Order: sequence, then structure tokens, then C-alpha cells
Amino acid sequence: MTRPRPRTLGIVCVCLLLLVAGVTAGVRWARGWTGSVTVLANWSGAEKEQFERAMERFEDEYDIDVVYQGSSALSQVLAADLAAGTQPDVAVLPGPGELMAYAAEGRLEPLDGLFEAGAYDRVWMPKVAGEDGRERTYWLPVKTGLKSMVWHAGGLAGDEIDRVAGRPDGWCLAMESGATSGWPGTDWVEDVLLQQAGPAVYEQWATGAVPWTDPRVRKAWQTWGDMVGAGDRTRVDHLLRDNFAQGCPRQRLEHQGSFRDAQWKPVAGDFVHSADVIPGARADSGHWEVSGDLAALLNATDEARQLIRFLADPDAGLPDFSANRKAAAPDGSEDPLKRKISSILRGSERHLCWDASDIMPPALRNAFHQAVLHFLVAPGRLDGQLRALEAVNDEPRPTLPVCGTGPSTT
Repeated sequence: MTRPRPRTLGIVCVCLLLLVAGVTAGVRWARGWTGSVTVLANWSGAEKEQFERAMERFEDEYDIDVVYQGSSALSQVLAADLAAGTQPDVAVLPGPGELMAYAAEGRLEPLDGLFEAGAYDRVWMPKVAGEDGRERTYWLPVKTGLKSMVWHAGGLAGDEIDRVAGRPDGWCLAMESGATSGWPGTDWVEDVLLQQAGPAVYEQWATGAVPWTDPRVRKAWQTWGDMVGAGDRTRVDHLLRDNFAQGCPRQRLEHQGSFRDAQWKPVAGDFVHSADVIPGARADSGHWEVSGDLAALLNATDEARQLIRFLADPDAGLPDFSANRKAAAPDGSEDPLKRKISSILRGSERHLCWDASDIMPPALRNAFHQAVLHFLVAPGRLDGQLRALEAVNDEPRPTLPVCGTGPSTT
């Protein structure tokens, strides 16, 4: 993490390496750190800046130096670090699938007793079996995100949204995302299945009980393909090449999560529930797919444990949005979009379901990413793709609560 506050040091050296080492040592001496903690996460941009501001408060309060390690290839970096025995003290991963596997291998330290577990809904922070078979808490949701959202520019009416949604070129969609290319497509397939088949089928599929070759799963793929123009060579070339982070023209719609609010704000953006535009959505649809960044403890140092306690504080000032029931409720001064998103995440009247690919083991999740890319190019080969995914799906795994209700507002 970049340090914006160290005192100026009068160190002069002709060798750049010695200069950097001297400045670093001088900063630590001047600041009076009592220890340090390393954090691996994939935050960038505004999220990283918000996290750094929160860490400044932590450092001021506890005199513990926080060393932030950011990476867009989070899974690969963490796996390599663990293999080398150089793992960070705390890792923040998007979803419980990988963490569940690490807990079963004895790679994670339990978090029980470090914070009030009852402040979180069960779907965000379940008890998980460790290497010894005992069920403990192994991760903490430090931020949550809302999905099942279709963004549009302000002033677009319901009939106009339906009209734009009915054309493949009405959708803003891009698949390129480095090592995780394809995830915007998996989000789509998951959400279509959730809205068409309902949360029970969705949960069974996410945990391996419903096969990839099930007709309901196949229908979800085909629906998405028809919506976005799978097989259209010219369009698909752009979908595969364009980066997901690029902006979206205001005359189009975008199926993306709550992290997109800043990009849509300049055009008075708003969102509708994805079920409003997905063909064949159930009449009682209203289930929201959600995501979360989960902090896990890999080295049980005193400094790392103190950081976990701090991250559990609903007033820590972490990136949006907190899953802690005791977090301050949105008020009238908050950005209207953020207030709307937060109220859905906190609401008790709708089901919240984890992003299914974040529940899956890494090998299956990665195969899913690749499958959506192949499907866009050759939708006629879907059956073979689904059989291939089912072959990866045969790995036995413990189950997690995928769907649940939002925390009570009372």
C-alpha cells in the first residue's frame, strides 16, 4: 500500500536500491510500527482507495503497518504463495468456493471469537468443516455486491427498456478480463437460471446436485445466447476482445453488478431487476444474485488477528457494501443509487443467492469461464460443452448455503 503520510527523511545515496531500502527502514523507524500485516486482494481504483483510507485509520490506532498486495490474478497468486510457503497474512477472495477447499486442507486459521458472528446472516458466513472435521468460521465478508441488475440511462421507460433488451445490439457486453476472462458471461447464465428455474434449482445446480446437462440449465444458456447474439461472428469478435471495464454507451443496457454505479452515475443511471427483461422468467421472480469479498486468515499472528477484528467493525469505512447487521442504515444524505442497492442487500423480503461460480471449486469455475467464450463463438456445440462441464463437476465437495434471506430489519 502506498504510504501518503510518512515523514520526510534526509537520506542521500548514489545507489537507488540502497536509497529505497534506507527510506523504507527510516519510515518504519520514524513511524514506530509495532508490527506488520500483509493483505492480498484484487481491489483497484476507487475500492482500493477506500480500503487504503480505512487502513490508515487502522495503522493510526494500532501502529501496525499494513502492506497491501494487489493482483487481478488473485487465485493464481495465492496458490503460488501457498505452495512456496510465502502466503500473505490475510487474503480477500471473491467468494467461498476456494476458501472452503483451503479450509478443508487446513490452510486457513479459524476466526471464531474474533468478532460477533451473529451480526452476519448465515448465507454470508456459514460454519465450515476444517481439516479435523470440526465446523468453524473461516471467512469474514468485508464487502458485498448486488447482481441481477440491468443498468440503463436515466429517463428510459419500461417499454423502451424492453425494446432495447430485445435486440442483441442493445446490450453492452465484454468478456475480456485477463486470467478470469468470461466471468461476465457466467454471471449472465447463472442469473438467467435463477430467474427462470427459481432458487431451489439454482442452489442444487451450484452445489453439483443438478447436472449441467439438465434441460433447465441448457435453456438458460440458450436464452442468454439469443439475448446477446451468440454465433454472430462480427458481434462476438467484439465481445471476446473488449474489456469488461470499458464504459457503456447510454443507449444500451448493461447486465452488471453494483460496482458499476460510479460509471452509470454521470448519465443519471438506474437499474431494473434482471427478471424484468429475461424471457421466461418466473412470475414470482425477485431473487437477487449477490457477491462478496471474503477475508481469510492464513497466518495467525497477533497483528493479523487485530486486522480481522477491525475489518469486522461496521464503522471501519471499508468499500461498499457491509453485510454486518449493525452497520449504519443508509440515510438521506447518501447517494440515491447506493441507498437503493444497500436497501436491497439489507432487505428481508427477497432471497439473496450467492454467485454460483464463486461457490464452485476453482477447476469447475475456470472451465465455466472458458465454456461461455466457446459458446458465444459456436452456440450449436452447447451440448458438448455441457457434457464437458459435467465431467469436471464429478469432484465431490461439501455444500454451502447458496440462497437465503437478507438480514432482518427489525
